[in-house]
Amino acid sequence: MSTPERPRQAPSFTALKLKPLPAREACCCAGGCESEPAAGQPVTGQSMSWIVEGMDCAACARKVENAVRQLAGVEQVQVLFATQKLRVSAPESMRRQIEAAVGAAGYALRDAAPAAKTSRMRESLPLLILMIMMVISWGIAQFTPSFGNFAFIVTTLVGLLPITRQALRLMRNGSIFTIETLMSVAAVGALCIGATEEASMVLLLFLIGEKLEGWAANRARQGVSALMALKPETATRVKDGERETVTISALRPGDVIEVAAGGRLPADGTLLTAGASFDESALTGESLPVEREAGEKVPAGATSVDRLVQLNVLSMPGESAIDRILRLIEEAEERRAPVERFIDRFSRLYTPVIMLVALLVALIPPLLFAAPWGEWIYKGLALLLIGCPCALVISTPAAITSGLAAAARIGALVKGGAALEQLGRVRQVAFDKTGTLTAGKPQVTHICSQELTEEALLTLAAAVEQGSTHPLALAIVNEARHRGLAIPPASAQRTLTGSGIEAEVEGQQVLICAAGKFADDRYRSQIQALEEAGQTVVIVALNGEPKGIVALRDTLREDAREAVDALHRLGIKGVILTGDNPRAAAAIAGELGLTFQAGLLPEDKVRSVAALSQRAPLAMVGDGINDAPAMKAATVGIAMGGGTDVALEAADAALTHNRLTGLAQTIALARATHANIRQNIAIALGLKAIFLVTTLLGITGLWLAVLADTGATVLVTANALRLLRRR
Repeated sequence: MSTPERPRQAPSFTALKLKPLPAREACCCAGGCESEPAAGQPVTGQSMSWIVEGMDCAACARKVENAVRQLAGVEQVQVLFATQKLRVSAPESMRRQIEAAVGAAGYALRDAAPAAKTSRMRESLPLLILMIMMVISWGIAQFTPSFGNFAFIVTTLVGLLPITRQALRLMRNGSIFTIETLMSVAAVGALCIGATEEASMVLLLFLIGEKLEGWAANRARQGVSALMALKPETATRVKDGERETVTISALRPGDVIEVAAGGRLPADGTLLTAGASFDESALTGESLPVEREAGEKVPAGATSVDRLVQLNVLSMPGESAIDRILRLIEEAEERRAPVERFIDRFSRLYTPVIMLVALLVALIPPLLFAAPWGEWIYKGLALLLIGCPCALVISTPAAITSGLAAAARIGALVKGGAALEQLGRVRQVAFDKTGTLTAGKPQVTHICSQELTEEALLTLAAAVEQGSTHPLALAIVNEARHRGLAIPPASAQRTLTGSGIEAEVEGQQVLICAAGKFADDRYRSQIQALEEAGQTVVIVALNGEPKGIVALRDTLREDAREAVDALHRLGIKGVILTGDNPRAAAAIAGELGLTFQAGLLPEDKVRSVAALSQRAPLAMVGDGINDAPAMKAATVGIAMGGGTDVALEAADAALTHNRLTGLAQTIALARATHANIRQNIAIALGLKAIFLVTTLLGITGLWLAVLADTGATVLVTANALRLLRRR
C-alpha cells in the first residue's frame, strides 16, 4: 500500500543471498601471485569444487591456490579456509590435472563426501619419531660427544627430509618464500657451522608448532563444522501414506516429510501438523524453543522439541537455510578487511627483505670487521627464523574468522571482514520505523468518511491493497475480512514509490496515499488529531476526490527499548528516518529517546544518511525495499532477518533472529574483534623485535628463535579464539 513507510516484497527467511567477490587468503608466503581474471572478463570453464585435506592455516590456502593457478587453462581459483573448500573454474577435462597439482604441493583433494578418519597416532608419527631420535641422540651425547654429534646430524636429516621435499614442491608450484624454505635453509646452515643439536631442536619445535597450528585451525572451524552437521543425511518421506527413507538430495519442494521428536529438519518446510515447538538456537541464537502453528515456515536444522511432525518441503537440495548461511560464511571470507589486505601485501615484501637482512648480518661483520664467521652466520640463521611472518599474517584472519563465527552464534551474519571492520567504527545508528523499531503488525483504529459508510470506504481500500505484504496493507485487508466484507477484485495496480498506490476497482480509479501527500483540507482537523495521537493516517480517494481516511497504529517491538539503551551504553547515538508523518514518528521517538526525521521519500533517506555519515560512521537498519538505497549509502547497512530480499541483498549484515538486541551485541563484538587484531599484531611484532635484539646481542639462539615464532603464532591464534567464548 502506499503508506508513509513503503511497499514491500514478501518477507522470507530464505532470502539470504550474496554475490561473491574475488579475493585471496593471507599466508606466510611472500611470493607474488598471478591475478584473478578481471571482473568483466567472461569465465568459460566449468565450476568445480573439492574439499582440501591437510590445511593447517591460511598460509596453506595460498599454497594450494598457487599450485592450481600455475596450470594452463585454469581461469579462476579460490580456497575458502573456513570450509576447506577449493573452487576452480576450468575445463572438466582438467579435473585429474588439478588433483595431481594439489597432491604435488603436499595436500589432498576429495569430494564433499565425509573423509575416512585417520588415527591420531598415524598423524603424529613424524613428530613422535623425531622426539624419540632426539632423546636417543641426547643420551648418546652424554657418554660419547662425537657419536652424539653424529646422532644429532642423522636426526636433523631425518626431520629435514619431508620439510625440504615440501619446500621444493612449493617452489615448483610458485610459492618460493615459505616457512618450509626458511626452516630448510636454517637447518642446513646450522649443520654447516656445527650447531647440530640446535638444528634438530629447531625442526622438533617447528613440527610441534605445526601441530598446534592445526589444532587451533580446527578449533576455529568448529563453528562451521557444527553448522554443516545440523543437516541429517537422510529424511523420512511420506508418499501415498507410505513412509520411505531417502537421502536429503532426493527431496524436492512439495514432498511431505516426517520428523520425529528430537530430530532435525533436513530441509526448509511449511508445518502441516497443528502446532509444535522447535529449537532453532543453532541457526538464530534464540535460546528458547519457538512455537510454530500449521502453515508457518520452519528452517532446516531446527529440532522438533516435543512431538512427531509433518512438513511440506520448500527448498531444493543445497538451498536450505543452512546451505545459505554456509554460502554466506564462504563469501564472507572473500570480503577481506582493509587491515587484512594491508598485512597480506606487507608479508609479500617482508619475507624476502628479512632473508636479505639475514644474509647481510651473516656477511658484513666478518667481511668488513673481521668478526668470526661462525658466530655471525649463526646470528643470521636465527634472524632468518625470527623473520618468519606466520604469526603476523595469521593475526588478522584468525581474529576476523573467530569474530564472524561468534557473530553467527548470536544470530548476526556479517558479510566479511570489511563489514566487520566498519561495524566496529559505527558511532551512529539510523533506524527505519515500521517493521524495524515497531512490530510491523499495525491495526486499523479509526475510519472516517463524509460521503461513504465505514464499510464502503474500507472495502475500496482493501480492494486496492489485496495482494500486498506491506504491514499497513495487511492491516486494512485483515480488518475488512474481520468485518465480513466482500472485497472486489482490483486491476491495473500501480505503486507510487514512497507515496501511494492506485488501482481500478469496478471501473473507478482508487488512490491510497499518505495524508501528507494529498493536497486537500477536507479532513485536515481529523488527520491532525489522529497524528498527534501517534497514529498513521492514509487518505482514500475516488477518481481524484478524497472520500475518507483510515488511521492505523503500530506498536513498539518488545526489545526496542532494551536495544536502544544498549546502544547508548556503547556511546552510539540513534535517529529514526521514516516516511511516516512527523507526529507518528515523534510518538515512537519519544518513547525511545531518539531524534527523528519524518515524511522522507527513499531519496530523502539517502540524503539524510549521507549527511549524517559525514559527522560520524553510521549504520542504517531497515527491512524494506525502500531502505536498500539508504543502506548502501550508509557506512554499514544492517537488515532485519524478516525483511525483504532486496534489503538483505543490499545490507552488509543481517540479524537472522530478527531481534534488535543483537545490534548492540554485534557492534560490541566488532569492536572486540578489532581490539583483538591490534593485540595480535602487537604480540607478533613485539616478540620478533625482542628476539631480534637478543639474537644480535648473542643472548638467544636458534631454538629460541623458532620457539619465538611458534610461540607467537600459538599466542595469536589462542587470543583470536577468545572471541568464540564471548557471550
